[in-house]
Amino acid sequence: QVRLVESGGGLVQAGDSLRLSCLASGHTFLFSSVAWFRQARGKEREFVAGITWNGGTTSYAASVNGRFTISRDNAKDTASLQMIDLKPEDTALYYCAAATNIRTTVPTSRDEYMYWGQGTQVTVSS
Repeated sequence: QVRLVESGGGLVQAGDSLRLSCLASGHTFLFSSVAWFRQARGKEREFVAGITWNGGTTSYAASVNGRFTISRDNAKDTASLQMIDLKPEDTALYYCAAATNIRTTVPTSRDEYMYWGQGTQVTVSS
């Protein structure tokens, strides 16, 4: 049984920073990649950032590239998303997700991810 639990969301002002964490438990050795997705009200869930679980290869959505940094700590079974210079358009429910399919790059499609957390809300006021 795999479980992903996100934390670190909150209400901040534009320009502020936040760090989201995803704690994984269960068969984490099955993971090939871990990613963060987000879903704003009335919009589709979209890929934000991802990292291969062992290799450290990363991928970012164009809208967050240069502002967000994803990392993982295999020893602690955690993945983090450091967000700086937050904008009101970053407001969304942020989900941690894990994939098990072996890929040479980080998958960006939500269909590739088998395991999902419950989400943590990030609200950025202007």
